[in-house]
Amino acid sequence: MHKFSMSRSFLPVLLILIVSMACGQSMSPYPDPTYTPEPSVFESGRTAYGFFPTPSEVSLNSVFAMYKDMGQHADVTLVQENIPWLDFVSSADSKSKKIEDMINAQTLARANNLESIYVIDPLNGLNRREFSGLPTDWSNANFSTPEVRSAYKNFTLRVLREFKPQYLGLASEINSYAEAYPEDFPNFLSLYRETYAAVKAESPETKVFVTFQWEQLNSVVPIEGQGAPYETKWEYIEVFEPQLDLWVISSYPFIAFRTGSEIPADYYTPLLTRTNKPLAVAEGGFISRQTENLPGTPQDQVDYLNAIHTQIGERLDFWIYLLFSDLNIDSYAKYFDQQGTSKDDINTLGFFVNVGLREKDGTPKPALQVWDSFRANP
Repeated sequence: MHKFSMSRSFLPVLLILIVSMACGQSMSPYPDPTYTPEPSVFESGRTAYGFFPTPSEVSLNSVFAMYKDMGQHADVTLVQENIPWLDFVSSADSKSKKIEDMINAQTLARANNLESIYVIDPLNGLNRREFSGLPTDWSNANFSTPEVRSAYKNFTLRVLREFKPQYLGLASEINSYAEAYPEDFPNFLSLYRETYAAVKAESPETKVFVTFQWEQLNSVVPIEGQGAPYETKWEYIEVFEPQLDLWVISSYPFIAFRTGSEIPADYYTPLLTRTNKPLAVAEGGFISRQTENLPGTPQDQVDYLNAIHTQIGERLDFWIYLLFSDLNIDSYAKYFDQQGTSKDDINTLGFFVNVGLREKDGTPKPALQVWDSFRANP
């Protein structure tokens, strides 16, 4: 098992799609924003395949090219957005640039025959132990803070009303926060239950979930205080029952195994017997080349995809792979530096830039053909 730096979160990267760059542009014809692919993949009875909508570099051309190319290899995008706290602290009906950007992203997705799955994310995607974007005078806030609870619920309801999602996640990799702040986790749980009830009151058919980080749940990453490897901490999932419509994980096994072939043949299969509910992978991937002290090859990506498909593929409602294409780290580091992102978070991003199923110039890696074969033969 790798020695992985614990000076910052090792958990998955949530990249920010700069869809606002597309606002007011005429570089691509937009269809009717009410357009929905017919028939919907969600009504097909097969697994929906998709990616985070993350361009290979921070540029308008890269955004448009990403959606166009992704439409040939995916059914859905996963739209995972942080909460604009001040916009929604008082009302779900507030005017918000975040919502405008999400509408633009939906339009670009629909233009390329892609539907969307939504996740509300109150936490920093580069460090799941902290909130994202809290106002400065909320520095001591947690999930018991009235303003946090109000903004979280209002933003969730606005997304529900605006986009009418088939699937709606209410947090990402929440077990990571639960382990870091066990005293605050019950506050999140009560907020989740309140919000779940509010969502179901307006849209009973919407499937609601949170996601769980599989490597940490199984104690296979070198974190101080972790239990024995493979003693799965099921309690972090089961405490949400019965208000959990499907069980959803993220998985980046390269933080625990040197190669994809080392992933155990029963690594994911415990999910099959622990619940009879549908399963999903909300994000994940494997690096395809050496990254810092972590080895990686194109074959490792193939082995990773095969492990998920072979072990739990028949039960997946949806499967999101993190990146369609590798990232230009210089472009992203410059952008995040301009946004005031911490150096530690930028360094964490570097561990994930080679996770894509294509090179950053668009050249397919062997795993992309495997991915396409799974999608073509449900």
